[in-house]
Amino acid sequence: MLKGLLFDLDGVIADTARFHLAAWNRVAESLGITLPPAANDALRGRSRQASLDLILNYGPGANHFSADEKAALAAKKNTEYLQAIATLTPADILPGVPQLLDDAQAAGLQLAIASASKNAPAILAKLGIADRFSAIVDPAQLQHGKPDPEIYLKAQALLGLAANEVVSFEDASAGVAAIKAAGQFAVGIGDATVLAAADLVVPSTADLKLATITAAFNREVSA
Repeated sequence: MLKGLLFDLDGVIADTARFHLAAWNRVAESLGITLPPAANDALRGRSRQASLDLILNYGPGANHFSADEKAALAAKKNTEYLQAIATLTPADILPGVPQLLDDAQAAGLQLAIASASKNAPAILAKLGIADRFSAIVDPAQLQHGKPDPEIYLKAQALLGLAANEVVSFEDASAGVAAIKAAGQFAVGIGDATVLAAADLVVPSTADLKLATITAAFNREVSA
């Protein structure tokens, strides 16, 4: 029986993924690194350190930078990102999400955030929906980033639920891989080819309908 919904944040609740990508691209450019289009999906859903290492490996390699140099680059990216998200308002919540949250609340479902972003609480507050979520995973307490399942297992545990009682939402292939590794039902938002491992894929958040999601979940659980 469906009892909870677990959400990534960037690109699922609000289009903050574009701020991450813009900030990382500026870091890359400052190092003379040109990121290929494939990097956009590769960066989605990953921790700050994992994202930085990925970017550096498009250039001379992460092992060419000291821990202090990496820390400075990560701090530079985060400063630019924080400046960007300071402009967020409830109007920046993605289409379809407010109705989904309303329907979930009416259905008595528990909600949690499973985001690699350390800024998730601040973003939710600016969006005016922090009180909708019973739990927010603190990525600082995790040992592994997506596609490892740890963050989704933690979110599930914070709600006191089992893997067959939750549906999780992602817009990145690494996130979908993490959900499936956790044994959960995955809803992918975006390109069906990129998110082929998800149990259900919708083109955009505007297509997120609780009735449709619940029906697909029930079919999978009963199969």
